[in-house]
Amino acid sequence: MKRKFISFILIPHHKGKQKTLTFSKKRFRLILGMVGLIAAVFLAFMVDYFTMNVTRSKYKQLCEEIQEKKETIAQYKTKVKKLKETTDQFANYAQKLNVMAGLKSTETLKEVGIGGGSSSEQEISSMDSSQNVNLNRLNKIERKAEGIEKNLDTLLDFYKDQALKLAGTPTIWPTKGWMTSAYGWRKDPFTGKRSFHRGIDVATHFGNPVVATADGVVIKTSYGKIGGKTVKINHQGGYTTVYCHLSKFKVKTGEKVKRGDVIGVVGKTGKALGPHVHYEVRLKGKSKNPYYYILEE
Repeated sequence: MKRKFISFILIPHHKGKQKTLTFSKKRFRLILGMVGLIAAVFLAFMVDYFTMNVTRSKYKQLCEEIQEKKETIAQYKTKVKKLKETTDQFANYAQKLNVMAGLKSTETLKEVGIGGGSSSEQEISSMDSSQNVNLNRLNKIERKAEGIEKNLDTLLDFYKDQALKLAGTPTIWPTKGWMTSAYGWRKDPFTGKRSFHRGIDVATHFGNPVVATADGVVIKTSYGKIGGKTVKINHQGGYTTVYCHLSKFKVKTGEKVKRGDVIGVVGKTGKALGPHVHYEVRLKGKSKNPYYYILEE
């Protein structure tokens, strides 16, 4: 049986002898197989090479993203820590205010729980878990802050109420001078008989200003044979103050006044031996010693 051959004739472009390559069909098929195998291996290598390149690029990008997340989480933890410290400071301050005001907070201000961090071997796998722990921690701080806010609102209302009471409580001298007659029993300078003096007399120069000793509303300006020109002011907390023997009025009935506002001028109208102010303090209609309502030296 004749062997079959395949021949390839190589003709050069330039002058030269042509060459003939002759292969048996069996050898030719073997060569083709080897070339195909080499081509397949080369193709597989190239595909794997480019695939690994893409994977390496994605891995590098993922590492960069993880690093950015770790830095963001670190900043986040620092901010949460500072927020907790600030919240704790507010809580302590609120507790001090409660003690000062004699109040009890309606909200229980508890310490915020602190979640544990992930280990170095599990940083990537437990990153989401760490975020959840810190989010839970932040929620607790938020609830604590809401409780403090409610407590401070209560304290604010309390101190506003106290501020109104304090503003409406007599605390200063009605005029600059010296006390010539105290509150209580005394010998009447006109009759010589023992009588109860329901205020204090403050002697001073004629024409000196007379001021309101607390915030209030002028409820009466009048003239009487004994008290002369008189101003009566109503204050918060049931207090009333009376100023007698004025020479002039500087306010009208219904007018609002602040502590220190000028309400009249010193005189000696009515039953008076000289220029002075007869000053009274009443609490819910009962006379009080005005001297104990003067905080000035």
